[in-house]
Amino acid sequence: MFNGKDKKQFRMIAKTLFGLEEILAQELIALGAQQVKPMNRSVEFYGDQQILYKANLWCRTAVRILKPIADFTAADENDLYKKVQRIKWGKYLSLNQTFAIDALTTKSKFDNSLYVAQKTKDAIADQFRDRTGKRPSVDLKRPDIRINIYIFHNDCTIALDSSGDPLFRRGYRTKTGKAPLHEVLAAGIVLQSDWDKKSTFVDAMCGSGTIVIEAALMARNIAPGLTRKRFGFMNWPDYDRSLFETICKKARRDIIPELDFDIVGSDINTTQIKEAAANADQAGLGRDIVFERCAMKDLEPPPPPGVLIINPPYGERITMEDINLFYEAIGDALKTSFTDYDAFVFTGNLAAAKHIGLRTSRRIEMYNGPIECRLLKFEMYKGSRKTKYQ
Repeated sequence: MFNGKDKKQFRMIAKTLFGLEEILAQELIALGAQQVKPMNRSVEFYGDQQILYKANLWCRTAVRILKPIADFTAADENDLYKKVQRIKWGKYLSLNQTFAIDALTTKSKFDNSLYVAQKTKDAIADQFRDRTGKRPSVDLKRPDIRINIYIFHNDCTIALDSSGDPLFRRGYRTKTGKAPLHEVLAAGIVLQSDWDKKSTFVDAMCGSGTIVIEAALMARNIAPGLTRKRFGFMNWPDYDRSLFETICKKARRDIIPELDFDIVGSDINTTQIKEAAANADQAGLGRDIVFERCAMKDLEPPPPPGVLIINPPYGERITMEDINLFYEAIGDALKTSFTDYDAFVFTGNLAAAKHIGLRTSRRIEMYNGPIECRLLKFEMYKGSRKTKYQ
């Protein structure tokens, strides 16, 4: 168990999307994290440097992994400036490195996050100037060191961002459709389905292929961070290259070489299918996913058992002449073609979803950006429920 006296162990915070906190907590526990505590859009946990590296490499539902370095209460902007200056920034940042500040405030008198970021930046830069006569440069796009400040009421947490670019940037998606699904959200949807990673998986409205690619990464036990070349922690003074390379080598050894079941992505749009296939190739999964150009109603899926997940248009970013009829057609296709599948529909149009015309067995609240969504489960068993469970 975690011992507060163990200097190798430290607190970390994994940021995620609403509705994925418990899933992310399970991922962290599986990696060996301790004192795991789901919070709002984040999970607090403890571990050593190895856990920090593993969390960045393996967590499918994390957006960032933060390492807090200071907690304090700030009465006003001058107090914030003084307390940021008390931190010994030379331990974390050198004069020849660039840095950037990400700020977020909640229920606080500090209601302007951009101003908070500016004051924090000034405090850090002024400390270097007072000590050396020079200031480190700011780079908002690709900084060497990314610093996060979170203020809740007057309580401030300063953290180093160990991820750098957000972890949903897996590196495989070079092509996107009109309404691309966030990679972390796609992975979370697949994990919420409790798919066993050993049986048929289908996305009959695959778009640019994000859901089926995330499913294939899971099925072959490929760490989502293996395709990335850069993490924030690589620019930290204590970066252990040998340790990280050892972790990556083991991750590569643990990849399942091939699958003995079908993963299928289909879409009515020819361009989207080409984009999805290109993305799958970029992820090294071209031979693991079968792509077909056809409407959902015309797809002949592999024999069950299997899981179907679709993310149909909501009528928000993609307009539909009659969204209700569109969702009614989804229900018809489920009844006609997906008997004995567990079917999941992820949608932000809850009114239209009623026109699917089937009883749900689960309704999971999630968000796609600012859009409130539901992951709806339909058990497409043949005959009665009693017959199925017998």
